[in-house]
Amino acid sequence: MFIVISYDIADDKRRNKIAKTLENYGTRVQYSVFECIVEKDRLLKLQEELKKIIDETKDSIRFYFLCEICLKRIDIAGTGEITRDLEFYII
Repeated sequence: MFIVISYDIADDKRRNKIAKTLENYGTRVQYSVFECIVEKDRLLKLQEELKKIIDETKDSIRFYFLCEICLKRIDIAGTGEITRDLEFYII
């Protein structure tokens, strides 16, 4: 599934940990926005990791789930491109 994850984290240390964690799951497309292509079990693992880092009284992380039709309607002004699932072969 294709997910856009955005965050607003009050503390620099927590914000850096969130960014480092998200780098293991997707592509940074803006300072506080990542695009991720993950299966449900991997998403649940990611959400658990993020919840351990944030302060729920001060921080916010949003998950936007995009369907195939929605992906075709993404428009980018300026630089950048939509994250694509990498094709690879195990030999």
